[in-house]
Amino acid sequence: MKGIYSALLTSFDKEGNINEKGIRELVRHNIDCVKVDGIYVNGSTGENFMLSTEEKKKIFQIVKDEADGKIKLIAQIGSINLKESIELGNYATELGYDSLSAVTPFYYKFTFEEIKDYYNTIIKETQNNMIIYSIPYLTGVDMGLDNFGELFKNPKIIGVKFTNPDFYLLERIIYTFPDKLVYSGFDEMLLPAAVVGVDGAIGSTFNVNGRRAKEIFDLVSKGKLKEARELQSITNNLITEILNNGLYQTIKLILEEFGVNAGYCKRPFRESTDEMKKNAKEIFNKYF
Repeated sequence: MKGIYSALLTSFDKEGNINEKGIRELVRHNIDCVKVDGIYVNGSTGENFMLSTEEKKKIFQIVKDEADGKIKLIAQIGSINLKESIELGNYATELGYDSLSAVTPFYYKFTFEEIKDYYNTIIKETQNNMIIYSIPYLTGVDMGLDNFGELFKNPKIIGVKFTNPDFYLLERIIYTFPDKLVYSGFDEMLLPAAVVGVDGAIGSTFNVNGRRAKEIFDLVSKGKLKEARELQSITNNLITEILNNGLYQTIKLILEEFGVNAGYCKRPFRESTDEMKKNAKEIFNKYF
């Protein structure tokens, strides 16, 4: 389960409907061209929180079918509707996903005991492994080392997707729980996360920049930090230009330049303008 995972985008048509052909092309691109170690399905990058339960199931099914056992698959099933999380977790488990993942329940100010119950209930009902998805700047849920320790008491919680710039906490988690998988969630911080000792990384820009990400990770493992820094600098220049042009729209536009039918973003994300398309083409030509 270690390595570089793309947080998979979802291809939609102009009306916001799932574009199955496009999703299959995204999966094939990640396997054949980017050569990632795995795919993280229905996370933030997949515009998950704007999807119905049935749409999420359809995406899980399409990705599993297209991947055909060639890479590891993690199913993000988190929701503030616990029944939906369980339903999706059982569905992904039946499909044969390698692990579940669930974002910490958000919006309401849930207590840690409520958060712990959420994870333990999903695990009890699905009997699958779980990777915590910790992304405080979007959820507002900050957890400390003791909190992670409480969660990790459940042996089926096998790790965490740590999308948090707190590198002291990141290092403490890695040091304190060496038997748990720790994935970095910030693409722009892959180098320092790799130096600290993460087991892998999960990121949206890996859909286009996964080869560089894999190389950064490999260079760090070989102690070649100067070369890794150079690649991270190129990567961060790329990320800056993508962010300035519109994150998900621009990644999809770059994928179109690769010949992948990445489709549109779901509203209320805005449709790409001519200027965004022009900028994306320039980014593609500059970095790929």
